[in-house]
Amino acid sequence: MLTLHEKSRDDTVALMADIGRRARAAARPLAIAAAERKHAALFGMAQAILRHEQDILDANAIDIRNGREAGLSAASMDRLKLDPARIRAMADGIREIAALGDPVGDVIAAWDRPNGLHIERVRTPLGVVGVIYESRPNVTADAGALCLKAGNPVILRGGSDSLNSSAAIHACLVEGLKAAGLPEDAIQLVPTTDRAAVGEMLKGLSGNLEVIIPRGGRSLVERVQSEARVPVFAHLEGICHLYIDRSADLDMAVKIAVNAKMRRTGVCGAAETLLVDRAAAGTHLVPILEALRAAGCEIHADAEALRLYADAQPATDADWVTEYLDAIIAVKLVDGVAGAIEHIETFSSHHTEAIIAEDATAVDRFFNEVDSAILLHNASTQFADGGEFGMGAEIGIATGKMHARGPVGVEQLTSFKYRVRGSGQVRP
Repeated sequence: MLTLHEKSRDDTVALMADIGRRARAAARPLAIAAAERKHAALFGMAQAILRHEQDILDANAIDIRNGREAGLSAASMDRLKLDPARIRAMADGIREIAALGDPVGDVIAAWDRPNGLHIERVRTPLGVVGVIYESRPNVTADAGALCLKAGNPVILRGGSDSLNSSAAIHACLVEGLKAAGLPEDAIQLVPTTDRAAVGEMLKGLSGNLEVIIPRGGRSLVERVQSEARVPVFAHLEGICHLYIDRSADLDMAVKIAVNAKMRRTGVCGAAETLLVDRAAAGTHLVPILEALRAAGCEIHADAEALRLYADAQPATDADWVTEYLDAIIAVKLVDGVAGAIEHIETFSSHHTEAIIAEDATAVDRFFNEVDSAILLHNASTQFADGGEFGMGAEIGIATGKMHARGPVGVEQLTSFKYRVRGSGQVRP
């Protein structure tokens, strides 16, 4: 198990420097590790998680108790909580990652030049990845497994609220590495709650860190994006929209709206704003809102929607830019797909948006004009998840446009190099 390091800031700086050096030392052997060895390590990790289920639950119980005493929100407690089903899901996710093709060495493209040179673009590991996250202990397993599959050492800095759970999971990951003969330093968990550790990661650990992936609340992500001296894959918020078109099947719209908002309110893919075509207000609005209300959702409606459905609170300007992560949804009537697109482009965080419609023209316009990382048609926004995309798991959803966008899975954790084969060519 992890030994907690709580000393002076100088000691934390030295600790992080050592972690960075050890991760860098693990980079080359991991980058050239055979696919079979990584596969064995991943299966060993999954088995260890199942074998140590009770240890993980016991550690999580400590975090849950501490979280209650600290007054964590219901959404934070949901993200923090582990149970047997979630532990099995962690193990299943690792096995799914193991079953994916090994990206390292994959030829992305190849072509021949008139001079006879044969050129290939080939996937390579990124190098040492830093992941800074809050609450969700399952990120420890997801990030560790994904980075290993892509041949990257990873430095994990979990939140103080989930440190015991993360440590128990990390011990299982190390078990898998050892059994497969891979460097234990390939997956390291920062053993301190000292915030100075985050500062050292943002500085790049003396050039040893290639990229940082923050996963957490707005304040964490803003700090990372503001202070990081290395590239960042991140999103600030998941202000996700669900648009109900006049052509939407009503039963489908009701089912999807309830799922998109209420399946798990604390995930970044939960719908936060419901946009309803004004032309469908008389048929669709009330049944959808009644179903949401029956599921326990609080509704904040604009003035027009409020006149049609009185069991709601008046929406304010703040509602359109709020990621609730709770059983609350903002509702607005709009002028068809054009009105929905205008609202989304004004207020979206460019994470995930969905349209419920049978009109192919409306769907095509929505897909062509909305500039968000994930767009869905006739499906819940809660499918914004790497596991649901067949990636096994994800480290997060990137909403930027450089290198990675959408779920950050194995392929997004690679770079590439060029291999050029000649037969004696020289350049004139």
